[in-house]
Amino acid sequence: MNQGKFITLEGGEGAGKSTQLHALAAALRARGLEVVETREPGGSEGAEAIRALLLTGGADRWSARAEALLFAAARADHIEKTIRPALSRGAWVLSDRFLDSSRAYQGQGDLSDADILTLHRIGSDGFLPDRTLLLTLPEEEATGRARARDGDAEDRIGGRANDFHRAVADAFGRFAREESSRVQAIDASGPAEVVTERLLAAIEDLLP
Repeated sequence: MNQGKFITLEGGEGAGKSTQLHALAAALRARGLEVVETREPGGSEGAEAIRALLLTGGADRWSARAEALLFAAARADHIEKTIRPALSRGAWVLSDRFLDSSRAYQGQGDLSDADILTLHRIGSDGFLPDRTLLLTLPEEEATGRARARDGDAEDRIGGRANDFHRAVADAFGRFAREESSRVQAIDASGPAEVVTERLLAAIEDLLP
């Protein structure tokens, strides 16, 4: 049995990751592949419990260091309980966010990118996706989509200031430039089905 592939979808708020993950999963299933859809933080029983801690409460509920440690713990459980077993049986795993979100969101201020990568090495043995698809949108369009989706119900991370989200977008762009063999930027504008075709084209070389 062939080892499965691990694909992550990344991007800022309102980029369409969840919508595109479901569409990409359906397209891969139509090709006869077993597909596991998952998310971060979350994706396993332990990680979902940590998700509830991370995304609720006041903006100051966790320090930057505590938040990064919680994300790393959730990811370690997610990989151990969900991702690796699925890959071992030949399934493809699609995750809405993964390590690069921690790097972009938590790797600012008190913690550096190197700090986040060190936590990932300790917690998850440095495990990386086969391909990361970075959905990109102009800031105004992404903000409009996020507002239409969430209304006034933003979580404690999505509700941070615009300057924070601009810094996140800049970090994602840097990953795509510096790690282009793994991270591919995908234009997320236009009809949803067109964006899905762009995603499929970006993983065509991995397909059996």
